[in-house]
Order: sequence, then C-alpha cells, then structure tokens
Amino acid sequence: MDATVAVRSVAEVGPDTVAVTLDSPDGFDGKPGQFVRFTAVVGGEEESRFYTISSPDTEGSFETTVGLDGGDFAAHLAGLSEGDEIEMTGPFGDDYYEGESRAVVLAGGPGVGPAVAIAEAALAAGNEAAVVYRDGEPAHGERLDDLRERGASVVIADGPIADAVAAAVTGADGEQAFVYGFADFVDEAVAALEAAGYAGDAKVENFG
Repeated sequence: MDATVAVRSVAEVGPDTVAVTLDSPDGFDGKPGQFVRFTAVVGGEEESRFYTISSPDTEGSFETTVGLDGGDFAAHLAGLSEGDEIEMTGPFGDDYYEGESRAVVLAGGPGVGPAVAIAEAALAAGNEAAVVYRDGEPAHGERLDDLRERGASVVIADGPIADAVAAAVTGADGEQAFVYGFADFVDEAVAALEAAGYAGDAKVENFG
C-alpha cells in the first residue's frame, strides 16, 4: 500500500528516542513486528527509510519508534508536528505476531518498539509474553512497566542475555520466539535461544 499519512503526535519515550504516531490509511492492516517505509525530502533530496510498527494494532492509527542516532532522516521524523504529512509504503515483513499463545521477544536497541507492541498484543489476546531487552539507555520505560504490572516477564539487560533468555524460554506449546535488533544482537540472541533449548524457528528481523 502507498499512502500519504498525517502525523498525530511525536513524543519522547527515552534517551534520544521518540514515538511517532500517524493516522492509519483506509485498508491498512499492519501487524506488530512488521515495518513500513517512509519517504521524505531531507536536505533537498528524496530519501526513504524503514521503521518497524511499535503499536499493538493499527486500527485508526499506528506508531513507530525512532532512535535519533539514525541520522538526518530520523531527525526529520522527530521534527514533525501534528498534521504534517509523510509518504508511507507497506506493511512489509513476515516476522510478526500472529496470535501465538506465548511470545518471547528478544530486543536489542531499536528492537524495543516491536517488542513492546508484540507483548501488548499478546496480553490483549489473553496470551503470555516475555521480553528480554538489551540497551544501556532503555526506551519505552512506561510501557515496559505496564507490561510487568499486567503479568508479562520483562528483563532489561546491559550485558549478556543468555541467562535471561534461558529463564524466558519455557518450552510450552505454542511458544514463539521473536528477535529484533542489529546483526551483533541477533547473533547473540539466536545463540542464546539455542543454548536455552528453544526448538522452534524464531521469527527474526535483522536491522543490519
């Protein structure tokens, strides 16, 4: 789907991190963990970047989480105001939440966006969720605290995650692992899942 979408809000959600909420175009059915492509003129040139959906659903509106270390394009998104418009294409991606009875989400850095979205969607459906999030300066603290209060297991790490992953993986029927982050984190997370005895195929989105 190609559409012009309007911004509803831009809010700070952590150190150098904002959440951008936009109107969902008619017929848009993105899932938590999928991603969209935004296109805008930045510095006089048209540029495009991909961002993962970080809201548990896309009914009426959707959110994406933007780290301000993402260069001029990220700064452009962070500088948008209510009513501003941007070109969007999507959704893309097959590694998203599909109603699995237990979601174990391993997130590094910007992977926290899809992590909180998937965990929220799982709890809303009456299912279980566990989040292992590695970041020295965590974002989405309020949503992570809310997930804990609603019964999800949430571990924030500033180092190796193997022990936390071993505790999160239960082997229960219907358990699905998700991994979101840059390549070094993805490699560590996949290795931790294997060490924990996770027998399924993890849904992995490598941010490069």
